Amino acid sequence: MSSGDHEHRVGPAGVVGTVAGGNAAEGHGALPSLDRLAGLLVAGGVAVLSGAGLSTESGIPDYRGPTGSLRRHTPMTYQDFLAAEGNRRRYWARSHLGWRTIVGARPNAGHHAVQRLRRAGLVSGVITQNVDGLHRAAGTTDAVELHGSLDRVVCLDCGRTTPRERLDQRLHALNRAFPAQVRALAETVPANPDGDADLPAELAQSFRIAPCEVCGGVLKPDVVFFGENVPVPRVQHCYDLVDDARALLVLGSSLSVLSGLRFARRAARTGKPVAIVNQGPTRADDLAAVRADLPLGAALATLADRLGAPVAP
Repeated sequence: MSSGDHEHRVGPAGVVGTVAGGNAAEGHGALPSLDRLAGLLVAGGVAVLSGAGLSTESGIPDYRGPTGSLRRHTPMTYQDFLAAEGNRRRYWARSHLGWRTIVGARPNAGHHAVQRLRRAGLVSGVITQNVDGLHRAAGTTDAVELHGSLDRVVCLDCGRTTPRERLDQRLHALNRAFPAQVRALAETVPANPDGDADLPAELAQSFRIAPCEVCGGVLKPDVVFFGENVPVPRVQHCYDLVDDARALLVLGSSLSVLSGLRFARRAARTGKPVAIVNQGPTRADDLAAVRADLPLGAALATLADRLGAPVAP
């Protein structure tokens, strides 16, 4: 679909959402969708559920979009991480490279727009499936990080949590002889949404991993891996945010896994309107009262402007 092409989808309530390619947020074809999104937000009480698509404009690839990393990369599962030290060595070697992309990423216009809407009282709460910390960096410090955050590391034995920056320093000290070609790859190998990078297996074999500084136990990024359960209290907190909201706005998520999809289903089941802004189809499209396929940064910034949400000083 070219940047000038548009088609329309009719949602279950007969609401038309514009599906557009290119920078459509400023085009006339996007106006019906933006009008309906603004109408949803203007009364306030809207919970936001964000996914990897919101961070692609910050240079972090998503999993399932047109250039998603699942097309070329199989994420480490929780079971594989626990199963063998060799798996953990491979994960930390790749993550040591990919961390450069994550730590260097900055919030984009979409993250800032969400915070503007939050500050204006139009967004009642934010749930993010992302582990990049960009909502916090944009000022939404109370965003619920459903799947944790890569900037923390947890010991699986004693439960102690430490900053990822500290572990990165330790890994650097332990691997000063890491092959020159691996260091060069840090600039050219794309990172993945879970913070690691595609690295030839043979280059990870000599990588040395660091144990917990307190008990010597196994360290893991404080994120929910594929195959791992989100802590029950965190899930309940997210349900409470949805239950207390007047509507749910999904941003940049295909909702392909139940971890996020359940909140859209909860909102729809309790009669709350669900709006979705995502480039590409989602598993909740049949639940959506408003559906827009638009570039998130431009669309959200336009919405924030239209609703008079103040820019941070």
